[in-house]
Amino acid sequence: MKAKFLIAAAAISLLAACGQSSTQTSDNQNDNQASKPLQEVQGRKNFGGQHPVITPLPCIMIATYDQNQNPDVMMAAWGGQCGGNRITFELSAHKTTDNIRLKKAFTVSFATADDVAQSDYFGIASGNDVPDKVKRAGFTAKPSPNVDAPIIDQYKLTLECRVVEMDENGKGGARIVGEVVNWSADESILTDGKVDIMKLRPIIYNSSVNTYHIVGDSVGQAWGSGKRFE
Repeated sequence: MKAKFLIAAAAISLLAACGQSSTQTSDNQNDNQASKPLQEVQGRKNFGGQHPVITPLPCIMIATYDQNQNPDVMMAAWGGQCGGNRITFELSAHKTTDNIRLKKAFTVSFATADDVAQSDYFGIASGNDVPDKVKRAGFTAKPSPNVDAPIIDQYKLTLECRVVEMDENGKGGARIVGEVVNWSADESILTDGKVDIMKLRPIIYNSSVNTYHIVGDSVGQAWGSGKRFE
């Protein structure tokens, strides 16, 4: 028994040492890469690593309740789908971040060409400073029947989500993963029972020059246009 214990202890020590060595090697490699001077890509305008333009960025509208069931909405761009029924986004310290911590729930809708001014306002005004900003924008809210979060009536496509993961960054912000428990759409944006993007008219954010653009015409068929190369 004593021999087995010594062998196990030695194995654990070896694994720990290997893990430490691997981590140190990885850190050293990262340090070496970081110390290398930037090599420009020939034939292109080079900008370095600051504020990269990732496109398209969605204009997702995150709606939450505070401790008094007061509805709040903010616009976020750093988000997307990360599974069959999961979405994720990154938030810094916001009223919305605090509300999600409290309620473990939120809804997500999508800004459109019809409500670009209101949606932009929701990205400008903080719920900490303007607690009635939903009403001030002329919008109305109702409780989701499935999660503890509001549905904004004027947004025609809404996902009701519960939090399944919240990775805190230590600065008041977090990366949030939500499971979509239900989604609903206004009949006005449907064609043959399916969401019609051309009727919804969602907008995207151009981080290069801080402008919004409407999603345009169809230019191809998914899992179809590329078949000519087979």
